[in-house]
Amino acid sequence: MTNPTASHAPDSRVIPTLLGQVYVQMTGAGPAMVCWSSLPMHGAMWSGQVEKFSPSHRMILIDPPGHGHSEALCRHFTMEECALCLVQILDALEIDTCTLVGNSWGGMMGGVFAALYPERTHASVLMNCTASRASLKQKVEFVALAALLRRLTDVPALLINRAIQAFAGVTTEHSKPDVIDFIRTTVATAKPKSLSWAIESVVPQRIDRHQLLGAIRSPTLVIAGEEDRTFAVSETQAMAQAIPGAQFKVLNNVGHLAALEAPQRVNQEIERFLSHI
Repeated sequence: MTNPTASHAPDSRVIPTLLGQVYVQMTGAGPAMVCWSSLPMHGAMWSGQVEKFSPSHRMILIDPPGHGHSEALCRHFTMEECALCLVQILDALEIDTCTLVGNSWGGMMGGVFAALYPERTHASVLMNCTASRASLKQKVEFVALAALLRRLTDVPALLINRAIQAFAGVTTEHSKPDVIDFIRTTVATAKPKSLSWAIESVVPQRIDRHQLLGAIRSPTLVIAGEEDRTFAVSETQAMAQAIPGAQFKVLNNVGHLAALEAPQRVNQEIERFLSHI
């Protein structure tokens, strides 16, 4: 396999994986940069990165399993299965290695991917993520949330507002209505039953990954949002400290969806990081 040079025209494919049919958008030319988003986001959250990096990279935007245009989930999954899902996507696209850019779920999966598949990982940018187990409070809250979603056909307004509070930083909430509108629309159009399986897999069922991350040998940048109301900066920093040689950066006035809230600043950090590899 080789890293193919693609045209700048956007393209899309639905790729069969162990976690169902996964929708993938591609644009740009050059080495592959793969973007995997947070619960309950999808590939559209990376538009700021596409604008910046598509002239120099082949951008691969994944609607994670059960999200966006991907097939709905009907079971739980592990981060190892997510990493293998990504391998299957890369194989289908004939991509040997990639720079992985992940947020939250994508960042957690990205660490596991880099540890288990070093030959497929050129570099990783892991944002707003953790290597720790969920707290007891989070487990109780998200098990209840998943049980509720499994009984619904639409996401209620109360949960949409709760998601906005969890994902957007205080600064974004008060000054970036376009970001808030994007979060609101994305959460409102999520598939509740499918989302419930993902929530339980990513939150209450996740296990501690600090020891596994010690196996990573590829260059890694870990980014935390100072205003992240889902993962404390200290929690994301502990993840960075578990990865040999990882760089760690905190972005002020940014919450849980750094790439969406502050695309230019995130792009600067990614560009600076990649320029030294």
